[in-house]
Amino acid sequence: MKNSRLVSIIVPAYNCAKYIGETIESVLEQTYDNWELVIVDDNSSDNTEDVIKEYIKSNKKIVYYKLTVNSGAAAARNKAMELASGTYYAFLDSDDIWFPEKLEQQISFMKRSNAHFSCTAYTKIDEEGNSLERIIVPADKISYSDLLKACPGNSTVMFDTTELGKYTIPDIRKRNDYILWLMVIKEAGFLHGLKTPLASHRVRSNSVSSNKISLLKYHWRIYRHMEGISWLKSCYLILYWVIATVFRLR
Repeated sequence: MKNSRLVSIIVPAYNCAKYIGETIESVLEQTYDNWELVIVDDNSSDNTEDVIKEYIKSNKKIVYYKLTVNSGAAAARNKAMELASGTYYAFLDSDDIWFPEKLEQQISFMKRSNAHFSCTAYTKIDEEGNSLERIIVPADKISYSDLLKACPGNSTVMFDTTELGKYTIPDIRKRNDYILWLMVIKEAGFLHGLKTPLASHRVRSNSVSSNKISLLKYHWRIYRHMEGISWLKSCYLILYWVIATVFRLR
């Protein structure tokens, strides 16, 4: 694509051999071709490395790095961002997939909207890739206050590093992607939402994000200790998150 800017696709990976091939294939099928795929393996104990290296043999745009110690997704994301050289950073989980027009449509949307930080709508699929008949659609314009109540789909987020800079995520085991978005929005002002579904999030029973009770503890830590939000407002935000989850608002 003429005069296109390089997109660094940030992928932390851990024991995802069953899914990582489909994730990589969804990147290879992108209609926007000026990208690099930066995969950091968090010292997987399965054959994730073997699957990735098969793709590397035929595509030099894939960058692979394996951590020597299992350190968590925050460390893997930080290492991937350290290795990345693109203007845009786009984020993709190792078991999620993108639609072919994802990068092209999202970058066009950002240019039209003069947006430096964006996300898109996305669908939900089960462990075998079957549709769960759910589409999560973001608001047009999301403020910091809005973001405290809802996290965008991680695999839909993109931001412009030339305008917003680069970041290091605090060493938190869960919700480290959410912490990053809270950091970025303070510089961007708003997160702009594209209502077209351009990715699928895979819902897995054994995933880190599937333990809702544990996630409550991480939300509390984020609100109170990382964002410095008052005890009362933090309680309100936790309650809001619980109600939204129960009533499937996200």
